[in-house]
Amino acid sequence: MADTSGAPPEAGLLDRARLLTAPGLDASVVRALERTTGRPAEHTPGSVPEGPVLYVGDTLPDALRDGRLVWFHSVYAGTDALLAAGPWPDGALLTRTVGRMGERIAQYVLGWMLAECQSVPEHTAQHARGVWHRLPSTLVAGDTAVVHGTGHIGSAVAALLRACSVRTVGVRRTPGGPLPGFDRVVAVGGAEEAEELAAARWVVSTLPLTGATEGFFGGRRFAAMRGASFVNVGRGASVDLDALEAALRDGTIRRAVLDVLPDEPPGPDDRVWRLPRTVVTSHSAGLTADEDVVTDFEACWDAVAQGRTPALAVDTGRGY
Repeated sequence: MADTSGAPPEAGLLDRARLLTAPGLDASVVRALERTTGRPAEHTPGSVPEGPVLYVGDTLPDALRDGRLVWFHSVYAGTDALLAAGPWPDGALLTRTVGRMGERIAQYVLGWMLAECQSVPEHTAQHARGVWHRLPSTLVAGDTAVVHGTGHIGSAVAALLRACSVRTVGVRRTPGGPLPGFDRVVAVGGAEEAEELAAARWVVSTLPLTGATEGFFGGRRFAAMRGASFVNVGRGASVDLDALEAALRDGTIRRAVLDVLPDEPPGPDDRVWRLPRTVVTSHSAGLTADEDVVTDFEACWDAVAQGRTPALAVDTGRGY
């Protein structure tokens, strides 16, 4: 059976590995990778050289799926598209870049929550019509946000919301004890999840895309909500758009903010532009900066050099 656990490559193998980088990487990033690894970088050639390879980039060239790859460091946090593109080389380590993405996404989520509480969409619409009419404002404090996904991103979202006195509930795949940033953690699919969805003012998805999360937010989950606002900063395909549209039209969902979609970018005739009370943003909640790539690769390199599995390693069997 293939090793999917993210075990680090043997030191001798990594010592001999050639450093290959994707052509689109900034020159400053490439120089930093060379300093960290102590070897020159080569852009991906037409034919990959013999011997072990360490690759840093966004997609994996098909030529590296033959067993020469010992480590791939992705410049992105999400790896679902990478893993779906073809069989993962047996034994190759996969790590990812997270950087300050959790902080950026948390601020994105809080920004839209505050905009709702301050009636920003309604004020904007009034301004466009030249209308002066007082609109109510409310506090985020005291209301409940249910965050699906309790990993790096979900925990960062919960921590920021909790600092604003929002009650935070995490939903995770398996039962477990308390987690930092969350007032309560419940297991997916049970009565407790349904109970919290009914009490939520906001429901936030930070889920990765796996076989278990495709279409995760469907009619049953949306029906459990009672006028919550839905924010998706995870993966677009985790949402059944038919079910979301029905929930928006019958009022089960108050409004939706979608930073991710099943198909990106959507065409001008895509129905997402016509969903009621919905804002679509351009997959920009947690953009990766060059310094994030460098910082996270250095951390992974240090862990591998010490024979440890990096914290940013991906279990390629599970997909995250």
